[in-house]
Amino acid sequence: MTTDTPVQLTHSVAAWGSPTFADVLKQEILQLDPRLLPLQQGMSYGNYVNDENLAVLILAVSEEGPNIYARTGIMFSGIIGGCHCADDPSPDNEHPEYCELMFEINKSNALTNIHLLNDE
Repeated sequence: MTTDTPVQLTHSVAAWGSPTFADVLKQEILQLDPRLLPLQQGMSYGNYVNDENLAVLILAVSEEGPNIYARTGIMFSGIIGGCHCADDPSPDNEHPEYCELMFEINKSNALTNIHLLNDE
């Protein structure tokens, strides 16, 4: 799964090669509209994404040709819709979710493709 909407991570490209790159990348990802991330497709338990408390882990970063590749772990909450029945013994319907995304960032124009990495 790849995002259809182009994303530009200009601050991350500017920070590439510096000790602040990982922090800049995290902040720039957190500032993106969460709907641009393939979180819905990466869910394991819920059926709706609660994007209020996203957390980003930078797992690995590499450079190949014109691109920077950043493998990230995204932590968020999933909501199980339709389980607010009065006799439901577990009214708390938020569950922790985790998925891994690859950010493929072009160094010349900062255009970024975001790929969901499937567990294999």
